[in-house]
Amino acid sequence: MEAERKDFYARLKTKSAAPLWEVLSDIVRKDPRTAVQPAFWRYDEMRPFVAEAGRLITADEAERRVLILENPGLPGMSRVTQSLYAGLQLILPGETAHSHRHSASALRFILEGTGAYTSVDGERLTMKPGDFILTPFWSFHDHGNPGGEPVVWLDGLDIPIVNMFDTSFFEKDEHDHEDEEAAPPVRPVESSAMKYPYEPHRERLVQMSKSGAADQRHGFKLEYRNAATGEPPLPTIGAYLQLLPKGFSGRPYRATDATIFCAVEGHGTSRVGGSTFTWGPRDIFVVPSWHPVSHQTSEDAVLFSFSDRPAQKALGIWREDDSLNSLRIR
Repeated sequence: MEAERKDFYARLKTKSAAPLWEVLSDIVRKDPRTAVQPAFWRYDEMRPFVAEAGRLITADEAERRVLILENPGLPGMSRVTQSLYAGLQLILPGETAHSHRHSASALRFILEGTGAYTSVDGERLTMKPGDFILTPFWSFHDHGNPGGEPVVWLDGLDIPIVNMFDTSFFEKDEHDHEDEEAAPPVRPVESSAMKYPYEPHRERLVQMSKSGAADQRHGFKLEYRNAATGEPPLPTIGAYLQLLPKGFSGRPYRATDATIFCAVEGHGTSRVGGSTFTWGPRDIFVVPSWHPVSHQTSEDAVLFSFSDRPAQKALGIWREDDSLNSLRIR
């Protein structure tokens, strides 16, 4: 019988077919299993590499001068989780990253430096640390730095989702800044649906902390939302900001959306599955899908995070651990 089965499977293979019963438990699982690993990038260790990239390759050569944050469980795949890409992008004083657009949606969380900008479909958005800027699907965007210091930000894109569907398109802007007369007008703006400045959202967290007790898992947490629509900032990517008060010792929490965290203020420790990460400002770490995470702090701390939760919710597949109290995000 065994020999007959092997012969049967071999003949199936010649027809580009295979027996489901041999792989059913791998492709239809009882609970999530992932190759994504808990991962940590200390900014002070990555910053010299960012600077070296600035010396070795020009903005023109690179298109975008970015160091990919590649999950160690997904080597060579240019992704930080199964669904999202992340990287550290540098723009030096006097540089311009030329205008283009693509199918992937992107967010930028500013880590270091002032004086740079992102232009999105004609709106010029200035950058300061803690600001959160969007470049939605198929929007022309460029970056420039007329200031006097390097500017670095954390990129987050849904490139793996777009590529999974084989729907990636890319186009350079025919009217780039090299031809100012032909270029469409650029409007400097202070308020835009494409920009979420840090200070007012930080103040919202402070007000939340004065009006009630901290959530036992998340401290005081808000979700970024489009003010006009009430929807997440991007259809595929949600973003969050949370305040962990001094002395916070959080209970474990897990959900199906693998999440990328970036420390904004303060210092703390996060336990992710069997890993422990001690972080400070601008450090970045990843919590894989269905891995418990808990945070502890000895001082007030703020974390920014993003994940593919909106995409999972749209598909009806997002889940958090039912054994824990439901997430309270205001």
